[in-house]
Amino acid sequence: MRFFHLSDLHIGLRLMNRDLSEDQAYILDRIVRYASEEQPDAVVVAGDLFDRAVPSSEAVSLFDHFLSALSAALSEGEIMMISGNHDSAPRIDMYREILKNHRIRMIGMPPVRMDQFIEKVRMEDEYGPVYFYLLPFVKPSFIKQITGTDENGNNLSYDEALRRLLGREDVDLSARNVLVSHQFYLPSGTDANSVERADSEIRTVGNIDAVGTDVLLPFDYAALGHIHKPMKAGSEFFRYSGTPLLTSVSEAGQAKGIILVEMKEKGNLSTKVLPLEPLRQIRVIRGTPDEVLARSCGDYVRVELDGDSGDMDLPDILERIRRAFPYLLEIRRKPRDSAYADLRLAAGREADPFELCCEFLGETDVQERELLRDVINHVEEVTV
Repeated sequence: MRFFHLSDLHIGLRLMNRDLSEDQAYILDRIVRYASEEQPDAVVVAGDLFDRAVPSSEAVSLFDHFLSALSAALSEGEIMMISGNHDSAPRIDMYREILKNHRIRMIGMPPVRMDQFIEKVRMEDEYGPVYFYLLPFVKPSFIKQITGTDENGNNLSYDEALRRLLGREDVDLSARNVLVSHQFYLPSGTDANSVERADSEIRTVGNIDAVGTDVLLPFDYAALGHIHKPMKAGSEFFRYSGTPLLTSVSEAGQAKGIILVEMKEKGNLSTKVLPLEPLRQIRVIRGTPDEVLARSCGDYVRVELDGDSGDMDLPDILERIRRAFPYLLEIRRKPRDSAYADLRLAAGREADPFELCCEFLGETDVQERELLRDVINHVEEVTV
């Protein structure tokens, strides 16, 4: 059994107000070409098909073209896709039953009633059956009719809710099993803040959405989505494929690709990455104006000007930079004697909104801080 593992297409994404439709069409075409060449038994996309719950007509058209081309490229392979936290689950679920007859599984909604279970797809090869469990993005409130609440009637934690949901499945441990899931899985003992996250990702305050990776142990492979950087989740075979295309400046320099998974008999599986080269890279170019201008290119660029380069004719410099970089994203200047600017650049990340609010409010008690966490998490979710 050979299958592609992809995630986080984010079709319709804009990069600092730059339209990425040409770049996305280019990379999706490369995925279709790989599928045509490799002829995998399945292509799995682990969530965030779109960047917005209500995508633009252009984004829908691009997705339709990709799905049609991918289906045509696969002679016999199955296509399996789940919704992520950026997607509208009911919209992704709309043609679920019809598409199933065309070897396309589009699973938007997780089980929400006691008589429902995670969508399971059975495939067969010379070694026997392989079961794919397709679990879209889940919040505890979605599934509380199945998993229940705590002793006070409140929603369970993400970790406990996922454990109860997965615990209902009758997983045949003698067979080969694959979980396709879009969640933040965290190995035991790992500090969530140490996991490198892209600026384009939505993060919950206090990392309340973290789920322990030990819940993945019944599965031979976990095809994960949600984290934009390719990485392992505590095991060689519990993996985030990352985005197929750079989606933020924080991802500059990252290598992107498709994970090709090969499963033979139980316990014998391997992976390799099929590289995806973008139409344009994302670069951060730092230095004096002369040093920056000497590196003119056609990639997406953030320019960070050295403020200690002497007196500048700033309007002229900025105009020359814009001409030198046709896909310029932004220009930042590090002012002399600016402790704040130095601190921001050294930190390499934006300030946490929860920390900023706490600093603004001053002294707060535990109840107030928990209420603040809930408010910020809710605002971040509804503004996607």
